[in-house]
Amino acid sequence: MKKWIWLAIPVVLVMWGIGQYNKIITLDEAATGQWANVESAYQRRADLIPNLVATVKGYAEHERETLEAVVNARSRATSVNINADDLSPEKMAEFQAAQDQLSGALSRLLVVVESYPDLKANQNFLELQSQLEGTENRINVERNRFNETVKTFNAKIRRFPGNIFAGMMGMERKGYFESAPGAEQAPEVEF
Repeated sequence: MKKWIWLAIPVVLVMWGIGQYNKIITLDEAATGQWANVESAYQRRADLIPNLVATVKGYAEHERETLEAVVNARSRATSVNINADDLSPEKMAEFQAAQDQLSGALSRLLVVVESYPDLKANQNFLELQSQLEGTENRINVERNRFNETVKTFNAKIRRFPGNIFAGMMGMERKGYFESAPGAEQAPEVEF
């Protein structure tokens, strides 16, 4: 009887170790998959911008500086790519900074639009603006989901015994999306 117990203990430990390993891999894959959803939402926004700029350009040709700022910010934002295997806090901050520049340029563009009543009534513009608003909401949802997935992964690899297995597997904490500096202050709106 005692012989079976001594044989069962290593088998149970191996099975438990396999379970720990598989859980860490599953969480890592969930974070990677959720990152792909975030990138997809940002790509949708990047794809909408040329149409939005072209529509505004027809009405506001003399607002070239604002339009160029949007185009340049879009170019910078789409050039910052992060490998899903390296979601470090530094890489996340770099990606977020590029996206924040694009968000700021889009905000300035929408302020310019307020000066053109005909443009605000244009059906193409209204549809693009609605799609952009929906896309911004999707981006926010996907970023929140990503942060929740990363929180679960980071907690698993930092708690015992996951930290032992994560160390052996070379797994490191993943970075979160964080708000842009100054986002805690509400913008001032003047009429």
